[in-house]
Amino acid sequence: MATGMGEWSETVDATEETQKICDQVKDQVEKQTGKNYGEFKAVKYRIKNVEGGQLFVIKVHAGGADYIHLSVFQIPLLVHGAPDPKEILRGVEQHKTKDDPLVPFTN
Repeated sequence: MATGMGEWSETVDATEETQKICDQVKDQVEKQTGKNYGEFKAVKYRIKNVEGGQLFVIKVHAGGADYIHLSVFQIPLLVHGAPDPKEILRGVEQHKTKDDPLVPFTN
Protein backbone atom coordinates (compact mmCIF):
# COMPACT_ATOMS: atom_id res chain seq x y z
CA MET A 1 0.00 0.00 0.00
CA ALA A 2 1.74 3.16 -1.18
CA THR A 3 1.19 6.48 0.53
CA GLY A 4 2.91 9.81 0.15
CA MET A 5 5.46 10.88 2.74
CA GLY A 6 3.61 11.98 5.86
CA GLU A 7 0.12 10.88 4.74
CA TRP A 8 -1.86 8.11 6.45
CA SER A 9 -3.37 5.48 4.18
CA GLU A 10 -7.02 4.53 4.25
CA THR A 11 -7.94 1.69 6.63
CA VAL A 12 -7.52 -1.63 4.81
CA ASP A 13 -7.66 -5.33 5.66
CA ALA A 14 -4.61 -6.73 7.42
CA THR A 15 -2.11 -8.81 5.46
CA GLU A 16 0.33 -11.55 6.34
CA GLU A 17 2.97 -8.82 6.72
CA THR A 18 0.73 -6.93 9.17
CA GLN A 19 0.31 -10.11 11.22
CA LYS A 20 4.10 -10.56 11.32
CA ILE A 21 4.44 -7.04 12.75
CA CYS A 22 1.87 -7.89 15.44
CA ASP A 23 3.68 -11.12 16.26
CA GLN A 24 6.96 -9.20 16.66
CA VAL A 25 5.50 -6.71 19.17
CA LYS A 26 3.16 -9.09 21.05
CA ASP A 27 5.60 -9.50 23.96
CA GLN A 28 5.94 -5.70 24.23
CA VAL A 29 2.14 -5.32 24.18
CA GLU A 30 1.65 -7.96 26.89
CA LYS A 31 4.29 -6.30 29.06
CA GLN A 32 2.69 -2.87 28.64
CA THR A 33 -0.89 -4.04 29.25
CA GLY A 34 -0.12 -6.71 31.85
CA LYS A 35 -2.24 -9.20 29.89
CA ASN A 36 -1.53 -12.44 28.06
CA TYR A 37 -3.38 -12.67 24.77
CA GLY A 38 -4.44 -16.13 23.58
CA GLU A 39 -5.76 -14.59 20.39
CA PHE A 40 -3.78 -11.82 18.69
CA LYS A 41 -4.98 -11.44 15.11
CA ALA A 42 -4.37 -8.39 12.94
CA VAL A 43 -7.67 -7.27 11.37
CA LYS A 44 -7.20 -3.82 9.82
CA TYR A 45 -4.36 -1.35 9.47
CA ARG A 46 -3.23 2.07 8.30
CA ILE A 47 0.30 3.04 7.33
CA LYS A 48 2.30 6.22 6.96
CA ASN A 49 5.74 6.57 5.39
CA VAL A 50 8.07 8.70 7.50
CA GLU A 51 11.76 9.45 7.48
CA GLY A 52 13.59 6.35 8.69
CA GLY A 53 10.72 3.88 8.35
CA GLN A 54 6.97 3.40 8.44
CA LEU A 55 4.31 4.00 11.09
CA PHE A 56 1.48 1.51 11.47
CA VAL A 57 -1.79 1.68 13.35
CA ILE A 58 -3.19 -1.84 13.59
CA LYS A 59 -6.52 -3.13 14.90
CA VAL A 60 -5.95 -6.48 16.62
CA HIS A 61 -8.64 -8.97 17.64
CA ALA A 62 -7.70 -10.02 21.16
CA GLY A 63 -10.47 -12.59 21.72
CA GLY A 64 -14.24 -12.43 22.09
CA ALA A 65 -15.50 -8.90 21.59
CA ASP A 66 -12.13 -7.42 22.70
CA TYR A 67 -10.01 -5.44 20.26
CA ILE A 68 -6.89 -3.36 20.80
CA HIS A 69 -5.19 -0.79 18.61
CA LEU A 70 -1.40 -0.79 18.24
CA SER A 71 0.86 2.03 17.16
CA VAL A 72 4.09 0.58 15.74
CA PHE A 73 7.17 2.07 14.11
CA GLN A 74 8.94 -0.25 11.67
CA ILE A 75 12.57 0.44 10.78
CA PRO A 76 13.59 -1.19 7.49
CA LEU A 77 16.49 -3.63 7.57
CA LEU A 78 18.74 -1.32 5.55
CA VAL A 79 18.65 1.29 8.32
CA HIS A 80 19.62 -0.82 11.33
CA GLY A 81 21.67 -3.50 9.54
CA ALA A 82 19.80 -6.59 10.78
CA PRO A 83 18.40 -9.19 8.36
CA ASP A 84 14.79 -8.35 9.28
CA PRO A 85 12.93 -5.11 9.90
CA LYS A 86 12.78 -3.93 13.50
CA GLU A 87 9.43 -3.09 15.10
CA ILE A 88 9.09 -0.66 18.00
CA LEU A 89 5.81 -0.47 19.90
CA ARG A 90 4.79 3.19 20.29
CA GLY A 91 1.48 2.67 22.08
CA VAL A 92 -1.53 0.50 22.83
CA GLU A 93 -5.17 1.50 23.09
CA GLN A 94 -7.27 -1.09 24.93
CA HIS A 95 -11.02 -1.68 25.22
CA LYS A 96 -11.76 -1.11 21.55
CA THR A 97 -14.56 -2.69 19.53
CA LYS A 98 -14.72 -4.20 16.07
CA ASP A 99 -16.35 -1.00 14.76
CA ASP A 100 -14.09 1.61 16.40
CA PRO A 101 -12.33 3.68 13.72
CA LEU A 102 -8.57 3.22 13.41
CA VAL A 103 -7.17 6.62 14.40
CA PRO A 104 -3.41 7.30 14.56
CA PHE A 105 -2.14 7.83 18.12
CA THR A 106 0.87 7.55 20.40
CA ASN A 107 0.87 7.01 24.16
